[in-house]
Amino acid sequence: MQMLFSAGFIFLIVLWGIIAPAGMSAVFETLLASLTRNFGWFYLWVVLGLVLFAAFVAFSRYGDLKLGGEDDEPEFSVGSWFAMLFAAGMGIGLVFWGVAEPISHYTTAPPGVEPNTPAAANAAMRYVFFHWGLHPWAVYSVVALAIAFFQYRRGGTPMISTVTSSLPWLPIQRMAGLFNGLAIVATAFGVAASLGVGALQINNGLHAVFGLEVGDRAQVLIIVLTAAVFIASAVSGVDKGVKLLSNFNMGLAAALALAVFVLGPTVAIIDTFSNTLGSYLSEFVRMSLRATPFSGSTWVGNWTIFYWAWWISWSPFVGLFIARVSRGRTVREFILGTVLAPSLAAFLWFAIFGGTALHMEIWQHVPLAAAVKADLATGLFTLFGAMPFGQLMSVVATVLVAVFFITSGDSAVLVLGMMSSGGNPNPSTRSKLVWGVLIAGIAISLLLAGGLNAVQSATILFALPFAAVIVLMVVALWRALREDLAEEARRERETRRKLREMAVR
Repeated sequence: MQMLFSAGFIFLIVLWGIIAPAGMSAVFETLLASLTRNFGWFYLWVVLGLVLFAAFVAFSRYGDLKLGGEDDEPEFSVGSWFAMLFAAGMGIGLVFWGVAEPISHYTTAPPGVEPNTPAAANAAMRYVFFHWGLHPWAVYSVVALAIAFFQYRRGGTPMISTVTSSLPWLPIQRMAGLFNGLAIVATAFGVAASLGVGALQINNGLHAVFGLEVGDRAQVLIIVLTAAVFIASAVSGVDKGVKLLSNFNMGLAAALALAVFVLGPTVAIIDTFSNTLGSYLSEFVRMSLRATPFSGSTWVGNWTIFYWAWWISWSPFVGLFIARVSRGRTVREFILGTVLAPSLAAFLWFAIFGGTALHMEIWQHVPLAAAVKADLATGLFTLFGAMPFGQLMSVVATVLVAVFFITSGDSAVLVLGMMSSGGNPNPSTRSKLVWGVLIAGIAISLLLAGGLNAVQSATILFALPFAAVIVLMVVALWRALREDLAEEARRERETRRKLREMAVR
């Protein structure tokens, strides 16, 4: 029933986007403006709250609790664990926005900053670190921790409802099916948004390398072909192949970043990293709560609110994946590993690509700003065109996005199948087929209904109700942490009492 309801709702949205794309785009834009105006504060406070909650739990006595039994050991090495976390959370987005976002902030600066100035370049990098650093990973980490805690310490199923049903309030317990449905819808649209962005990037990469026409027809064809690959992979259960492909892609991403670092303005990249990290930490709280009630600017809504909604919509998918690979780790190790390490990797990526892009735009007069203004997806390939071995790097970047597209889609099909079948780790072939087709359909319908703007609007819209579910998950996790810590303290007291009695005897 749950799968029918969620899949049926998503199918109607897909149908709407294909039959009347202009109408859907207009409705989404109206809803986006209303949600950003009336609920932007909610996104800001929820995400900052998750950062503070994660920090408190990690450095408190609750961090000593283990995700599993006392004898459970981690299944994966620390290196493999970090690689999987990074690949699951931000693969396509990093490649797409690595050049496009810093250049966009430079030319259309945050409120109060003059565009196309050194101050705008500094603000651009600071906000890139902000949008891709501790905040998104704290969202993933807390959702994943809640799922893992109730799965490995309480013996529950890996479902959102398992967490919320632990709350002692009957109305909340009765809405378990609704919460799972919201998680499914948020995940489907969040993943589809990333796949839509990936299709734009692949299309521009093929244009840069082979001259393929950029447009809706090519992007729809890319989505159809890559969706066929990841659906076939998910249905056949080729887990080993997907794992090898993911490891290959991580190596490819590292090689591409290293090439840009060595062939680009190396000293400027190091200076950019150091300067931006300092300003990011010093401006952390102000950026976290920044709204523009008196200026009428839409910058915060277009960027920060969109990103916070995107991370929230991805959190059920990434949370389930992280929980799956994290059994046997302590809560402290889990939070530090899922927040600090991936954030540092994202900082390095943007320092390399964003720092190089801004240096070329400002000092070498490479027309990156004009390219990004014309089409966000062309920024990366314009940068490569101004570097040695640029054609080769364009090929590598296109392959990188294509593989991220396939592995993300494959994982999403499996996770959606699990969520719609009560947490079954091996969902049916029919379920995988349905979700694969629907994800591809959402990506196509959003692109036809207005490209990236429609993707942003849909993400913010469908992430809002799940943000409220995350608040309930935090309350449930906090209660469970306190209960389990109290129980461990009671067992320790009992053990000490028995030892004293034995000593007396």
